[in-house]
Amino acid sequence: MNPRPLPQLAMRPMLPTDVPLLAEIFRAAIEELTADDYSEAQQEAWASTADDEEAFGAKLAHELTLVATYGGAAIGFAALADNRRIDMLYVHPAAAGQGAGAMLCDALEKLAAARGAKEITVDASDAARGFFEKRGFSAQSRNTVSLGDEWLANTTMTKPLVGRGRPS
Repeated sequence: MNPRPLPQLAMRPMLPTDVPLLAEIFRAAIEELTADDYSEAQQEAWASTADDEEAFGAKLAHELTLVATYGGAAIGFAALADNRRIDMLYVHPAAAGQGAGAMLCDALEKLAAARGAKEITVDASDAARGFFEKRGFSAQSRNTVSLGDEWLANTTMTKPLVGRGRPS
């Protein structure tokens, strides 16, 4: 008997060929993980921002985007903007709660610190706020964002990165 290693979580940079699957993960996460916090119309407006896959891919390519994989298959992604802001963090609903989001967030925090950021920020959806609070982020302000004919609420949160970057 030849035992096979169990699949493991891994991470890699985004590739241009990932964009259709990342758009699918984005839509699925919004549709299945945010229903308690946002109306169906709000979810549709939010998810529709990935309908133009070329623009969605260009946005991800412009930022530092990492892809979480399990057994080689993409299950989530996260993007760091301006070396200090988590712009996107989405995990497929089938993989939610299995550590991919935490792994991606850890990586972005380390990258931001290594690039000189003293803190990292995120505009967390109501559905993701608890995830970020557990990771040491604190709420700074409530926001409303207009998407099409819908208004969505989120919370700007920050986390200090003091002592996590390169030595001065």
